[in-house]
Amino acid sequence: MSKGNIRHMFPGGNTSLGFYSFFDEILPQEEARRFMIIKGGPGVGKSTFMKKIAQEMVNRGYDAEYLHCASDCESLDGVVFPEIKVAIIDGTSPHIVDPKNPGAVDEIINLGEYWNEEDIRKNKDAILDVNRKTKGYFARAYRYLKAAAQFYEDTAVINSWALDRGKVNRLADRMIKEIFSEVLSSNVEGRSRKLFASAITPQGLKNFLPSLISTGKVYSIKGSQGTGTDIFLERIRESAVRRGYYTEAFYCAFNPAKLEHLIIPEKDVSFTTCNKYHDPGVEVCMVFDFNRYLDGRVIKEHSEVLEYNARMFDELLEKGINEIRKAKACHDELEDYYIPCMDFDRIQKCREATLARILGYAGESI
Repeated sequence: MSKGNIRHMFPGGNTSLGFYSFFDEILPQEEARRFMIIKGGPGVGKSTFMKKIAQEMVNRGYDAEYLHCASDCESLDGVVFPEIKVAIIDGTSPHIVDPKNPGAVDEIINLGEYWNEEDIRKNKDAILDVNRKTKGYFARAYRYLKAAAQFYEDTAVINSWALDRGKVNRLADRMIKEIFSEVLSSNVEGRSRKLFASAITPQGLKNFLPSLISTGKVYSIKGSQGTGTDIFLERIRESAVRRGYYTEAFYCAFNPAKLEHLIIPEKDVSFTTCNKYHDPGVEVCMVFDFNRYLDGRVIKEHSEVLEYNARMFDELLEKGINEIRKAKACHDELEDYYIPCMDFDRIQKCREATLARILGYAGESI
């Protein structure tokens, strides 16, 4: 039996707007066969619980989506098995998720049932102190990222002054015609699934683009903020949805309002933004450089400001990453208070029972 394919992505991120969640996009309630929400504190084994079930499913030939945590990209916030429409996700802070249709679709798996509460209470003061520090580090990180956004926005404004929007619109029209040919609309509207392909993490800037982009045609897009790359991609996405196609839309890890990568599986086409912060590392059929649509005279006039903005942006971004790194160290310390209090034998039995149920949804047994 061949193994299933694994794709990696982020359902939430540390952004200039604070923590930003696309958790509602993981698996629509109307499509889901089962949505399992794991609750429990740090160190109770939520990520390991999901990883082991996912690996068993992959070994049995099922595809899996690994949803990574932006605050520790080695940890999982969820797994999805697309073929059988089953998802398991971490429903704890900062991406608190509760059942929307209890019993019919959603259920809670509470790993807090398997800890020794008395032992945890012995460390109450220390736990409260570490949680306070963690919250403070994240708050400062988001302030730095918010400050960086001011320089980001100023550069975008200057570039917008220099941009020839007509050329962007004509390129979008050409690509829409090429991809969709004579199809103008559909009786049934398509759907866009929104997630992150990259994240600002304690390990720095991380992306999973190579695992996501596998279409026959891949177009690479280059361009600074304000050059219309996101407008171009949104026009193509909207055109695909209007024609009834499913799309995967991946937004910027820093600015979650900016579309950066677009996959249209049924057309076997992808668009990926390439810049100094992320390179997809995949073979492309064509490169569109939107910086070519900028008026060089305007850019030269503001060159000193643009250089300053870029320098300040990178400095503040790095400061934000350092604070997220400190928060991760606090989280690791917090786990040390919980791990010795857990009954992992009982958690293993819960995991085995959960795997059996998931296989049951697929018509299999252990």
